[in-house]
Amino acid sequence: MYLECLFVGQTNEDYLELGIADFQKRLQRYCPLRIKIVKERKGKLADQVRIEGEGRDLLQQVEAKSFLVVLDRTGSQVSSEAFSALFQQWQGQNRKSVSFLIGGALGVSAEVLAAANMVLSLSLMTFTHEMARLLLLEQIYRAHTILAGTKYHK
Repeated sequence: MYLECLFVGQTNEDYLELGIADFQKRLQRYCPLRIKIVKERKGKLADQVRIEGEGRDLLQQVEAKSFLVVLDRTGSQVSSEAFSALFQQWQGQNRKSVSFLIGGALGVSAEVLAAANMVLSLSLMTFTHEMARLLLLEQIYRAHTILAGTKYHK
């Protein structure tokens, strides 16, 4: 099963970029993963115009027929074990690809949420969208190590 992560804008913090690169490298042993960056809309745009434009840009980049998981504060929360069970379920369903989508600083549009097959939340706490990228990749890695039975997950 192929995974892709779609993010709005570049990661600006070096320490987050290093962590993202680390987990991307670690995941190579478990699954193919591609990270796509969609350009952040800037300028004097109204928030709603910005979020809708970024949402359209994200949806245009999603792999065709991919199972779409959107991260949003309104989503369901799952444990690491339950998250790993989702990967096992998707593999059992012979899914070709799963796409994880994280919006920009303003979140995601209603159109993106409506297109999602699943909406997940990382926590009740608020994180920057850049930090959410690292947390997502760590949890994807953890899910795979749980399934593989390695010692990473304690």
